[in-house]
Amino acid sequence: MEMINTLALAVALAMDAFAVSIASGVSLRSVSARQTFRLAWHFGLFQAMMPVIGWSAGLTIRSRIEAYDHWVAFVLLAFVAQGMLRSAFKGEKEESDSKDPTRGMTMVLLSVATSIDALAVGLSLSMISVSIWTPALIIGLVAGAFTTAGMHLGKMIGSMVQLSRWAEMAGGVVLLAIGVNILREHGALAFFF
Repeated sequence: MEMINTLALAVALAMDAFAVSIASGVSLRSVSARQTFRLAWHFGLFQAMMPVIGWSAGLTIRSRIEAYDHWVAFVLLAFVAQGMLRSAFKGEKEESDSKDPTRGMTMVLLSVATSIDALAVGLSLSMISVSIWTPALIIGLVAGAFTTAGMHLGKMIGSMVQLSRWAEMAGGVVLLAIGVNILREHGALAFFF
């Protein structure tokens, strides 16, 4: 696989992580280096691991996974989005009340949800007999870089007090939109669109 194709694939896969990290930065308003590292590390790790898992699985389980992988991603993103929307509609909140999306199960759910597409990419690469190790490394590094940039962009948006509530709402809507787009791309919404 050519390097330019691998980079393009990595950037495409990192877009979900970028959008989610912006929403996370908005939600936090104040982003520490530790939070940035935690989210970038996990998003990058999951983005790198999923293609390897998909590639390893190959053709044997592809038909079983394809039937519902998009629904899993949608449910995970919708779960996190509803929490952001509920928090935004509550109005002003204390800093301590804010749930940190870079910790615990929220971070794991976001990591899985943003990397499901990478699993499908790994399955596809196994079908065309491409070695997975270099693409997986590049996908992980690009996702980590985009996550870092997204966290700090979200922090800038979230720190604007007048915009923070609206930005958090927008972040929740973006997560839902990503989930709906995943369903659309997999043909699950063909009846509606």
